[in-house]
Parts: sequence; C-alpha cells; structure tokens
Amino acid sequence: MADRILVFYGSYRSDRMGIRLADYLVAGLDARGAEAELIDAKAVGLPMLDRMYKEYPPGTAPAAMEALAQKIRGADAFVFVTGEYNWGPQPGLKNLTDHFLEEWFWRPAAIASYSAGRFSGVRSGTVWHSVLSEMGMVVVSSTLAIGPISQTLDASGKPTGSAGESLDRSFGRFADDLAWWTEAARAQRARKAPPY
Repeated sequence: MADRILVFYGSYRSDRMGIRLADYLVAGLDARGAEAELIDAKAVGLPMLDRMYKEYPPGTAPAAMEALAQKIRGADAFVFVTGEYNWGPQPGLKNLTDHFLEEWFWRPAAIASYSAGRFSGVRSGTVWHSVLSEMGMVVVSSTLAIGPISQTLDASGKPTGSAGESLDRSFGRFADDLAWWTEAARAQRARKAPPY
C-alpha cells in the first residue's frame, strides 16, 4: 500500500516562491512510490478561524472544510512547507491547520522550511515543530531548510546549481525518516485504536 501523504503549503502572496518547494516535494515523494497530494491553503480558501471543523454540527461545515477533513483523516502522513515571515510561519498555513485538531492525531509530520535569505526558514521551522507536536502529530527529526529558494529551485520546482544538488542529497534522508515513522504509526493505529 502506498503511503498517502498530504503536502501543505500556506503562502497567499502573489509571487509565491515556496510553491517551488511544495512541487518538488510532491514530485519526489511520488517518485518514491508514495501518493502525495499538494494542499494549497490559498486554493482551499478557508476563512480566518471562527469555528473549528469539530464545532460544526455533522454535515454543516463548509464544503471545502469538510473535504479537507476527509483528506486529513485518510492520510498516513503530512509534510508542512513553511516560509519564514518575521521569524515565524506563514499565517495562511497556521490558519488552515488550526481549523482541525483530532483529524491530525497519531500521524507523523515533516517540516520543510524556506526563505529568500541564507537562514532558510529555520526559525519558522522551529516554531512550527512545537505547533505540530501540540496538535498531536509526531514530528520527524529530519527537516529540510532551503535558502535562498530562488537559487535552489527553478520556477518548475527543479533543483538548480549547488544548492539544488544539496537539496537532492538531503531529500533522501528526509523521505526515508518520514516513511519509517509513517509505517510505524500506521501499524500502531491498526494494532491499537487511539484512545479518543
């Protein structure tokens, strides 16, 4: 059975560079035999958080929220692609994620950060690690940090230059660790139902 992996991306900016990394990850995971799907917060278009999915009576949540809840429940693992805005994660990604809670539980998550500069979004990735842990995900230790993103991936998400070569070398370990935790979590969920 192929691992079902959702790759979340949260920038709402008109000239989004991080979509290159999201596309790279989807293609790379697919090439390894996973079933990866991009979840673009801007395309999903959830409103600013008012009520979480679980706060709607059954069958009354907005259609986009209901569809995404079903995808999250059906996924084996998640990858979060986070840019760095003023030392923190993108508000669009945080807003989308906060609409859900129990749907995330007992699954691994991996973080890929990026920025236009040399810090590669690592400060955002560090913040994001705590957020995902609090939301019931097991955050894998391998991360990707890409920067400057414009010198690492071209407009179609293909690696370029020495920075792109470095990304390709790092991706294998990142994907291997996510696959290990995905298999372990799936086996545990099958063996023992979560307590809630």
